[in-house]
Amino acid sequence: MRFFLYLTDMIIPMVIFGIVCYGILMKVDVYDTFIKGARSGFFTVIKIMPTLVGLMVAVGVLRASGFLDFLAGHIGNVTKYIGFPGEMVPLTVVKMFSSSAATGLLLDAYKEFGTDSFLGLIASISMSCTETIFYTMSVYFMTAKVSKTRYTLTGALIATFAGLAASVVLAGMMAG
Repeated sequence: MRFFLYLTDMIIPMVIFGIVCYGILMKVDVYDTFIKGARSGFFTVIKIMPTLVGLMVAVGVLRASGFLDFLAGHIGNVTKYIGFPGEMVPLTVVKMFSSSAATGLLLDAYKEFGTDSFLGLIASISMSCTETIFYTMSVYFMTAKVSKTRYTLTGALIATFAGLAASVVLAGMMAG
């Protein structure tokens, strides 16, 4: 077990060291290339900042207004028949927009239901197998200047619902 702990502590430094060594072997000015990449990343952050702020504000408003609890009550009445608890609806909706806000809801779920409860297990698994769809689409498509998203949203929603179904099934297997 200690070997794996040591290995996990060394993975990132070894990857960085490997990249630097490869760059030196290929006769690349590693530092200059790093600075150019950091500059490019900085300008990308500046370009996507309005989108990030807008998403965070929208999630904060939805959460503070009680709309998510309202939504959970109504959608939960339907989802309980397929085995998905209504208490997980706010987490699911928020996760589509913001992972950090969803993490806050996850911690609230842990406090209310417990980490090893059925709801806690569903929440944990669903956080791992779903994506921040709208955040990812807005940031990546804006950065790449993609205007026709085609079936991206449909595919992402199908994948999210598959992940949610898997979280219910896996939590049921672990709890039962």
